[in-house]
Amino acid sequence: MRNFEQAKRVVIKIGTSTLSTNGSVNSAYIRNLAEQVAKLTGTGRQVLIVSSGAIGMGARQLNMDGPVTDMKLRQACAATGQPLLMHEYHTAFAKAGLVVSQVLLTAEVLDKRKTYLNLRNAIETLLKLGTVPIINENDCVSTDEIGTAFGDNDKLSALVASKIDADLLIMLTDIDAMYDKNPHKHNDAQPIRIIKEITDEIIKAAGKKGSTHSTGGMKTKLAAATIAATAGCRMVLANGQEKDVIHRIITGEEIGTLFLAGQQSLSNRTRWILHSKAEGTIRIDSGALAAIRKNKSLLPSGVRSIEGTFAMGSVVMLNDVAKAISSLSSDELNRLAGQHSDKIRELLGPDRRDVVAIPEDIVFLEVTEKKI
Repeated sequence: MRNFEQAKRVVIKIGTSTLSTNGSVNSAYIRNLAEQVAKLTGTGRQVLIVSSGAIGMGARQLNMDGPVTDMKLRQACAATGQPLLMHEYHTAFAKAGLVVSQVLLTAEVLDKRKTYLNLRNAIETLLKLGTVPIINENDCVSTDEIGTAFGDNDKLSALVASKIDADLLIMLTDIDAMYDKNPHKHNDAQPIRIIKEITDEIIKAAGKKGSTHSTGGMKTKLAAATIAATAGCRMVLANGQEKDVIHRIITGEEIGTLFLAGQQSLSNRTRWILHSKAEGTIRIDSGALAAIRKNKSLLPSGVRSIEGTFAMGSVVMLNDVAKAISSLSSDELNRLAGQHSDKIRELLGPDRRDVVAIPEDIVFLEVTEKKI
């Protein structure tokens, strides 16, 4: 289970608390990280790093004490801290003989198919050129409340691992494993070394709070493991301060907690639909629901109502059980709901698809693990 010899593409996520010391970036830690990554790339593996820490560094640079909760101030801290963070990575990795590249993402980039494919192609090119992409949320321009989109980059790291078909996600944090209960409150708490399935008991054992400048917690890490599993990607949660932790994980040492991958990996397109934010909801009747469960297309005759405003090609919810790419906009659906399929081309033109969604573009939520 801990044999990672065949893992050729590895995503390493580093949390705020692991990367920082008293609000300042831990330069010695990044230098050590660079040495570990250089060893990994030296074996022919490709490595991507998802790094938090920009907000904390910016807050320190701007002389802000304590947690920064105001969104505009957090955006200002991110804008100030991101170049400082990248300077640290550039300096440390250059000494290790590696070139780093910066990739800043928002949820919108991952949710839209065109920008997602452009991103995927860009990252593939960077990896072929031998660089180590350093990925972070673009907090300065994100339209979501900072921290709610990706949860201290836990979800982002899993989405990246999923979307670029990584074999292994290593999540380095300030805890040494997932425990069966809170180790800070219970002396008899025991580490869980392997998690095959995220059960109700596992969810109950998860903590809630992150550190001063982070927004993650154990639940965001469980959610990340669920996303990675749909891509056939294993995840290891470990203490980032452990000596030579990356090498020890790769060589199979029983360190941290291993989350196993799903038994059947979903296709990249299916995962993109599943993990994209729904732009609206199409309410369908029982007959239409039964039909799409039998791998049939969704027809306008089965549509009862539309919630939200969305464009053609958007990912939407079908009731509360599935996601789909709609071939019609919300305005068009409002005109065509309940009508025969022939009406689509009659009203919208002969070049339009005569269904709301084809089977290949419909994904039932039950294909994932338990909701976190």
